[in-house]
Amino acid sequence: MGEYETYLDRAYEKLPDIVTTDERFVIPEPRIFSEGKATVLENFGQIADVLNRDPDHLMKALTRELGTAGKIDGQHAVFQGKFMADAIAEQINAYVEEYVKCSECGRPDTKLVKSERVLMLQCDACGAHRPVRKRRVRVEAKRDALEEGEEYEFKIESVGSKGDGVAKVDKYIVYVAGASKKEIVKAKVKRISGTVVFAEPVR
Repeated sequence: MGEYETYLDRAYEKLPDIVTTDERFVIPEPRIFSEGKATVLENFGQIADVLNRDPDHLMKALTRELGTAGKIDGQHAVFQGKFMADAIAEQINAYVEEYVKCSECGRPDTKLVKSERVLMLQCDACGAHRPVRKRRVRVEAKRDALEEGEEYEFKIESVGSKGDGVAKVDKYIVYVAGASKKEIVKAKVKRISGTVVFAEPVR
């Protein structure tokens, strides 16, 4: 048994040094503000640093999942369109689950590596590795309040008593003139009264 323990000690001595952290992994809450028709993620740089990921990779993933265009401006990220902080936080959490957290031990001590043209997530804490799956279905983010004069796509769920299509967007009930049930129509918001929205199809 003594000889076995000696060999075991030698094996452990040859293991590579693995740097992990015992600090609690906390993703910063997104801090956003509107700038015209754009949404600015003020602490984007800090989030990328905490996740230990390339800002360009994180930005590409967020714009894809939010279904918009954007750019990095210093420590900020600028997205076209108006988004709520909850919507951005949801996509950041999804990014962490796919590109940061180890699926075996749950730790964030990982790195992205290429293996035969396949992107792999390799864990420095437990040694596990897995291929990164490309998400095929875009998760539509919840946008901020609808605005008069803006164009949106609405999914018509029913038809009202006056023949207008009826769609629901968060707290809003949207009436789209002449739209049919189950139709997905692009329409321009003409008037907003409380939670009731009147829109006309864009021809």
